[in-house]
Amino acid sequence: MPKRTEIRIAGLGGQGVVLAGHILGKAAVLDGLKVVQTQSYGAEARGSAAKSEVIISDQKIGFPLVRKSDVLVAMSQTALDKHLNDLKEDGTLIIDDEMIKATPSTKARVFKVSASKTAETELQSRMYANMVMLGAITKITNLVTQNSVDKAINETFSGETAEKNIAAFRTGLKLTRQ
Repeated sequence: MPKRTEIRIAGLGGQGVVLAGHILGKAAVLDGLKVVQTQSYGAEARGSAAKSEVIISDQKIGFPLVRKSDVLVAMSQTALDKHLNDLKEDGTLIIDDEMIKATPSTKARVFKVSASKTAETELQSRMYANMVMLGAITKITNLVTQNSVDKAINETFSGETAEKNIAAFRTGLKLTRQ
């Protein structure tokens, strides 16, 4: 049976959710999988709603939009409130626990990740919260390999920027709790 996983990474403009989805998709391609990645964000770049949707499959993808997500990553309360109803009942919810103050009751598996706080304290900038979260996504879902994400980051950035983003990604690999 074909394996198709629909992922929605949602937050606010400026949190890097589109970049995280792009790198996740690139990593899946490096792992030999089929991928479709789409994105949307509000008219104002920072502070408005933003999301990245990634479909990863071992077969050709006929319909390129996420209908009901298998994985919802919420990096803001607004994103969680807006997209939780589109998460499959048996899905996986990954939240940035500093940015989410109220997690509604759900039958989905819930993982709390201190992405923003860790980025700020360990990497000296919240700018890396998206890569910390990408590490958590990788660890929790096993959709892509760590090696492919490392390669995707190196193909997206260069020099010190690549090194900092890889460090943030690897930090996120260690942060998951249910």
